[in-house]
Amino acid sequence: MIRGAVALFKQKGYHRTTTREIAKEAGFSIGTLYEYIRTKEDVLYLVCDSIYEEVQQRLSGIAQQEGSLEGLEKAIRQYYELIDEMQDEFVVMYQESKSLPKDALEYVLNKELEMVALFENILRDCQKAGEIHVKDESISLAAHHLVIQGQMWAFRRWGLHSHYTLDQFMDDQLQWLLHGIKGNGGTT
Repeated sequence: MIRGAVALFKQKGYHRTTTREIAKEAGFSIGTLYEYIRTKEDVLYLVCDSIYEEVQQRLSGIAQQEGSLEGLEKAIRQYYELIDEMQDEFVVMYQESKSLPKDALEYVLNKELEMVALFENILRDCQKAGEIHVKDESISLAAHHLVIQGQMWAFRRWGLHSHYTLDQFMDDQLQWLLHGIKGNGGTT
């Protein structure tokens, strides 16, 4: 149901898509659809929730490898690969989350912060292990940056996909993350 709804939202726009069309796309009768949801906003809520559950599953499954750079890199790559797999869901979620009722929007925003917190924990472990040198007060900003940096693959796909493969994008993003824009003499 979620993939079908996302396809319709992408094709027709969220506001022009009807619950009847979502039911048909999902292979449900309208009555069956209403057993799962009450409104079209519920479908959008489910889209958002499915993204965050997938991120949680993939990142929480990574052994943080005692704060190693390898663990950080693995987490970033898995997150970026997930974004690649769920590009349409990410775009729809961010474009249309404003349509959610206030309580559902708060839930979605809290889920976003939980996703950032996964990276905060990984970064803190790397900091404690001496693998990275980031001030305590900058860990949260760095985690937000990692999340948004990856989402760029979905949001800016119209400009990036013609110039980069996913692997090239991840390699360059990791280079910037680990060495900054000035670099340390390494190649990009």
